[in-house]
Amino acid sequence: MLFQVQMDVRIPHDLPVERADALKREEREKAQSLQQAGVWRHLWRHAGRYANTSIFDVESPQALHDVLSTLPLFPFMEISVTPLCRHPSSIHDGDE
Repeated sequence: MLFQVQMDVRIPHDLPVERADALKREEREKAQSLQQAGVWRHLWRHAGRYANTSIFDVESPQALHDVLSTLPLFPFMEISVTPLCRHPSSIHDGDE
C-alpha cells in the first residue's frame, strides 16, 4: 500500500543543540536505510519549512505506524497521512 505522509517537525527550542544534532543525524540514517529498503519511496523537502512530503510503501496502516514511530524525530512531528491508489489514467508502471 502506498501512503502520502506529510511530516512537520517541531523540535523544542529548549532541547540542547547537541541532542538535536544527534537526533537529526539518526533521523537521516534511518530515512536513508528505509529508502534503500524500498519502504520510503520518495522524500521531498518543503521549501522554507522544516517539513517534508513522502511516499511510503508498506503492507498496512499499522505497518506505516510502526515505521513512523521508529523515526528518531517522531516525538517532535505533526504527521498527516493519505492512503493512495493507482489512478486509472496513469501511464507509469510501478506506481501502485
